[in-house]
Amino acid sequence: MGGTTIHPTYEEVCSGTTDHAEVVQVVFNPEKISYDELLNVFWRAHNPTTRDRQGPDVGTQYRSVIFTHTDEQKRLAEASKAALDASGRYASSIVTEILPAQNFFLAEEYHQQYHAKHGGSCSF
Repeated sequence: MGGTTIHPTYEEVCSGTTDHAEVVQVVFNPEKISYDELLNVFWRAHNPTTRDRQGPDVGTQYRSVIFTHTDEQKRLAEASKAALDASGRYASSIVTEILPAQNFFLAEEYHQQYHAKHGGSCSF
């Protein structure tokens, strides 16, 4: 999501030329889990202070980003980010972008369930 190429291949995304980020699109029932709870999981699942890097994976496609679908999601995400940044939990500032959602493209089948198929490494 977030790039300029329509239906990019994984190789194109990895090239860094499409401006896409590798993302997971979460569809949820707010009666079962709130958006705030999902944000808490998001913040705990990665290091939001590293630019263009998650674990061993480096590149703009690995940037920390939240794509929002509504003004309310944007407001909640920005408030959550500001509160976490002010909490002192991290020595560095949070670099997570908060942007409007765009077209979501599924990765090719060989990249679906990547960890289950290939173990913990995300190297391509």
